[in-house]
Amino acid sequence: MSSLIYAVVETVTADGGPGWIADDLDRGHLDYFFWTMAAMCALNFVVYSWFARKYKLKTAFRKLFDAFFGNSEMRVVMLGLDAAGKTTILYKLHIGEVLSTVPTIGFNVEKVQYKNVMFTVWDVGGQEKLRPLWRHYFTNTDGLIYVVDSLDRERIGKARAEFQKGAMTPMEVCEGLGLYDLKNRIWHIQGSCALKGDGLYEGLDWLAGTLKELEASGRLPSGGTSLF
Repeated sequence: MSSLIYAVVETVTADGGPGWIADDLDRGHLDYFFWTMAAMCALNFVVYSWFARKYKLKTAFRKLFDAFFGNSEMRVVMLGLDAAGKTTILYKLHIGEVLSTVPTIGFNVEKVQYKNVMFTVWDVGGQEKLRPLWRHYFTNTDGLIYVVDSLDRERIGKARAEFQKGAMTPMEVCEGLGLYDLKNRIWHIQGSCALKGDGLYEGLDWLAGTLKELEASGRLPSGGTSLF
């Protein structure tokens, strides 16, 4: 508004100069004109300040709301046997329509907005030759949707077997490696997770403690024969 006042005054001055104003307008009119313009500026400033504070307050509340209940993103993998309906579900969620689909070779990926969560959904092919690749999609995954065709009674056992596939227990590893068949060997199996560090130091504790015991008892071999 201050630039507009300047333009008006400058235009009047250019047309007739200060003398023109003095000739046509008395002192009271000039005072009224400038005080009116000043009041308009003040009113505009108050209105602007009110809107600015309201906007800032609204923005602050929005940020606070987002912090607790705002939009978030999640990565989800959708698995299941072939022809279980994974791709149909994905595009029903994505565009709200049922599409004619073909067996997925590889994967489909789409973003699905539901309430305040944006899901990135990976629909991975379920053919038998592709199932060993499922584990590669678990990195940085927040959730799993496992789709089962309730009419496929013949393959429900296969669906269960694939769903339950995962890391072997220490007992299963022992049996798989045939550790129980080893003779004249001292062994220990320790479950661990390299990413979290779980079990790593426990394994070293066992190894260090066992070596000390063998050394103290004189059973620690000094040659090339190993007890492990």
